[in-house]
Amino acid sequence: MQYFERHEGGENAILVHLDIHQISNPDDLEEFRLLVHSAGANEIETITGTRNKPHAKYFVGTGKAEEIADAVKCFRESNQTDDIVVIFNHTLTPSQERNLEALVKCRVLDRTGLILDIFAQRARTYEGKLQVELAQLNHLATRLVRGWTHLERQKGGIGLRGPGETQLETDRRLLQIRVTQLKAKLDKVKQTRAQGRAKRQKSEIPTISLVGYTNAGKSTLFNHLTDDNIYAADQLFATLDPTLRKVAWSGVGNVVLADTVGFVRHLPHELVESFHATLEETLEADLLLHVVDAASEDMHAQIAAVNDVLAQIKADAPILLVFNKIDKSGETPALYYQEPHKPHRVYISAQQNLGIDKLITAVQELLSGTVNHYTLTLPHHAGALHNTLHNLGVISHHSYDEQGRQVLDVQLSANKIKQLLGQYGLSATAVLPAEQAASLQPVLEPFEQISSDMPKITPPEELDPFCQ
Repeated sequence: MQYFERHEGGENAILVHLDIHQISNPDDLEEFRLLVHSAGANEIETITGTRNKPHAKYFVGTGKAEEIADAVKCFRESNQTDDIVVIFNHTLTPSQERNLEALVKCRVLDRTGLILDIFAQRARTYEGKLQVELAQLNHLATRLVRGWTHLERQKGGIGLRGPGETQLETDRRLLQIRVTQLKAKLDKVKQTRAQGRAKRQKSEIPTISLVGYTNAGKSTLFNHLTDDNIYAADQLFATLDPTLRKVAWSGVGNVVLADTVGFVRHLPHELVESFHATLEETLEADLLLHVVDAASEDMHAQIAAVNDVLAQIKADAPILLVFNKIDKSGETPALYYQEPHKPHRVYISAQQNLGIDKLITAVQELLSGTVNHYTLTLPHHAGALHNTLHNLGVISHHSYDEQGRQVLDVQLSANKIKQLLGQYGLSATAVLPAEQAASLQPVLEPFEQISSDMPKITPPEELDPFCQ
């Protein structure tokens, strides 16, 4: 009787990357190494190769598979340890994993399994753990047969008749029951999130969601904007669990800022499905801040990868491109417009606190409209409006006229001031100068002046294909 039980994993990793023509990206290998490092593995050797198409049995071909097996054997003999795992930068079929493990005599992990392992390490909240377990079980569902090959057939002879596929079927049934339970629990989480969103929408509190490629600096920017201290590190998937904070944004009022999990190229479909409850914060957001690593040589491909995931979940909120890490890319803080009064991208450094004022201005314009200067003369009974304007942080000067009325210089959008005057039952002609009351139109310097002197590193013609 020949058994096939799955090998244990290890912290020492042999990396395998195959260059498949018309599929691979030149930067995939470097990102793969970062993923392995993020998982906490120790890279001992990297084996690369080139093929026109994957090999049906081993993915890498028989010769390269033997090379991997020799590398594992050499490490095992020289270090006297079985603490080793082979990690592929590709998605392997269950049969390919099984064939490779039988050949190399150690645990074999594909790209999906590696990302799931990282997610399992980083999940901290109840929801995050549920989502990771669901993704793991969905991935495992097609791989149960690997551990029960000795039960696949009935054996002849007295005392040799096994239970056939009973154990395998039992495992599949138990797995399906657990998946159903997890989905039910995630549905409850989804309902709770929906209730929270309904309350925010009822109170007209807008939601701003930070999205972007992993390690683009979303959590660092989130900490800076919210004065929080969530975990942020220079590694892939440093943050997994979504974090929401209510902050007072100058000129806009209270907003909910959401930090979400980062994306990567070739993000497994089961992860997108399992994390749909988390991604709904992105789906329901009023504004998306697409944080981009401006210092990355692979910036445009990363933008395209994020746009691909946003298209998968059908996110249609307005998007502001936030090019972060300009302290490393050599660019200067700047705000640029796709068309008059519509900010398109902003250049900042969350780490060095550069350009944050321009980011806030862009958010004000996208959520409330173009910000303008108004002079309000408030009647004596308008104390509530004064308190609201004070909480918004939009009062630049405060004085009194001869009749003892408050005279406020404020920076607000036309839409916002109309909303506030209507909310407190005040007439524009009663509190504003005649010309401001008549027009209430935003006044900006000419668009050509604003958008001149474009950055040389990322000209708009290079960005347009990715920034629709």
